[in-house]
Amino acid sequence: MKGTLYLIPSLLGDTEVGKVIPAFNNELVLSIKYYVAEDVRTVRRFLKKANKTINIDELNFSLLNEHTDEKEIPQMLEPLLQGFDVGVVSEAGCPAIADPGAKLVDLAHRKGIKIVPLVGPSSIVLSLMASGFNGQSFAFEGYLPIDANQRVKKLKQFEKRIFSENQTQIFIETPYRNDKTLRDLIANCSSQLRLCIAANITTSNEWICTKNLYEWKKQLPEIGKVPCIFLLYK
Repeated sequence: MKGTLYLIPSLLGDTEVGKVIPAFNNELVLSIKYYVAEDVRTVRRFLKKANKTINIDELNFSLLNEHTDEKEIPQMLEPLLQGFDVGVVSEAGCPAIADPGAKLVDLAHRKGIKIVPLVGPSSIVLSLMASGFNGQSFAFEGYLPIDANQRVKKLKQFEKRIFSENQTQIFIETPYRNDKTLRDLIANCSSQLRLCIAANITTSNEWICTKNLYEWKKQLPEIGKVPCIFLLYK
C-alpha cells in the first residue's frame, strides 16, 4: 500500500502557529517521518514550532527548490512507494503554489499516489479577500520580469486584462524591488486603476490598503524589503 503525500502549509511570517495553522496539522506532523522541503532549516524550525514534542533528529529531509535537478525528484517519492507518508512544506504559505513542490505533486499523481492538501495560510487568497477586488475572475502572475522593458510590457498586459476581461491581476516581487515596482505601476498604468498592497500578512505588523494609483502617488508607502503581494484592478 502506498503512502499519502501531505501538502502542509507553513507560516507566512513571525506569528503564533495556533493563529493560522489548524490543530489537526500540528498533530499530523508527529506521524510523518519523511519531508520534502524548499529550505530544510526553515522547515525544521517550523515543525518544532508547530509541535514542540516532535523529534527533529528522527526525520528525513529532501531538498526541493529552484536549483534542484528534476532527475532527483523521482527518488523523493520512494518512501511513498514503500508505504510511508511524506509531507511537503514550502518556504512560506501553501506548498505547490508559486513553489517547486508542484513538480513533486505532479509526479505523485502520475504514480497513483494519494494527495492531501491541508488547510493553512495563502497570501494569494488572503490578500484577494481583503482587497475588495473581483474574486470571481483573477490571475496570479508570480514575479514581474527583471528587465525594465519586459516589466512595462507585463504591466500593460495586466491593464489590458483588467479592462477586457474584468480580471483581478495578482503578483509578487522580491522585497528589495518593492519600491521600484510601485514606481513602475504609477509611471506606466492608468492612474484610475486601483492597487492593493498587502504586507506582512497574518503577522502583528500586517498592513493591507487599497487606493487608486493617483492616490498612491501622493504618498508612497514605506514597503522596501517588506514581504508584499500586489493586486491590481479597476
